[in-house]
Amino acid sequence: MPRLLHTADWQLGKQYKGLGGDPDCRSDLRNERLNAVRRLGGLAMQHAVDAVLVAGDVFDMNEVSDRLVRQTLNTLGQFSVPWVLLPGNHDPAVAESVWTRIERLGCPSNVYAAVTRAPILLARDCLAVLPAPLLRRHESADPTEGFASTLTPAGVIRVGLAHGSVKNRLPVEAESHNLISDTAAATAHLDYLALGDWHGTFQVTPNTWYSGTPEPDGFQQQNSGQALLVEIDEVGAPPRIQTLQTGVYRWRRLKVDFRAVESELVALGEPAGNLVIGMRVEGAISLRERAALDEVIQQWEARVKLLRVNLATLASAPTEADFDELGRQGFVGNVVERLRAIQLDIKHPDHAIAGAALQRLYAEHVLGR
Repeated sequence: MPRLLHTADWQLGKQYKGLGGDPDCRSDLRNERLNAVRRLGGLAMQHAVDAVLVAGDVFDMNEVSDRLVRQTLNTLGQFSVPWVLLPGNHDPAVAESVWTRIERLGCPSNVYAAVTRAPILLARDCLAVLPAPLLRRHESADPTEGFASTLTPAGVIRVGLAHGSVKNRLPVEAESHNLISDTAAATAHLDYLALGDWHGTFQVTPNTWYSGTPEPDGFQQQNSGQALLVEIDEVGAPPRIQTLQTGVYRWRRLKVDFRAVESELVALGEPAGNLVIGMRVEGAISLRERAALDEVIQQWEARVKLLRVNLATLASAPTEADFDELGRQGFVGNVVERLRAIQLDIKHPDHAIAGAALQRLYAEHVLGR
């Protein structure tokens, strides 16, 4: 009865360039991906699995540093379990790649770089892993099409390992490259098909699954930060699947009225330090309310891992009370009136600048910030 740990899309070395923000934060997120591999190793030992199957995108790119490659191999070598690593679209097994460097550096004896389609026999020859490595970033043919003609010993459990998008099953935002038939497991007489590329845990059929990435890395996909424990009693038996939590950081996307910003952030729960938040703030806001909002945002930026705030749809709407506080006499009053006239004219090229200037003037002149 083979027991497997199915994982994928480690994307070690991911840069998180799209997040902006503090470089130290992006570094923490990047380092956590290798920590996730250590957690996977711990789970593999805890559950006494016969193999860990990594369904592609082990690395975020072929150009990762030798240091990271060595760190990864050293980490895998610390756990006495076979690791089967499959090239994906981020790290395809091209002529010169991270996989050729791994070959030169040397793999620990328990690590299998599945750069060919040759079956890998494991679990005392009771399990045959059929890999479908990507040899280029985008394959025109179904990566799994050779599984059906791949011979394995009689009575051996057949498990496919592939990276791509299953036809007709994934949400519309899935990539349309490296397309895999949704009947691949049945056609090739597989007892289980372990897939990568989709970053959330997703069941295609009872014996075809995406594990998702073990450490969440974006706002869009649900059910990430997991791995799958797969048990197969015998040839032809339906696999038993258990979801194991592996992720640390919680990625959340919010769209909120400015009045509800703090309550929505509080509702995300503790620990706040593992939250990565993308928040769009909406509404028409006065100068006093905006100053209070800025204070809330600054407080939460110091509490969470990352708070990325989009204020593009937040409309500046100063009130008469705001202008009374700013003062209507003297030099300041003249400046305020001029800025007010520009800010009220939405067609004026300096409309947005005037709104920001009023907000800054309010902070300095009224609040003393």
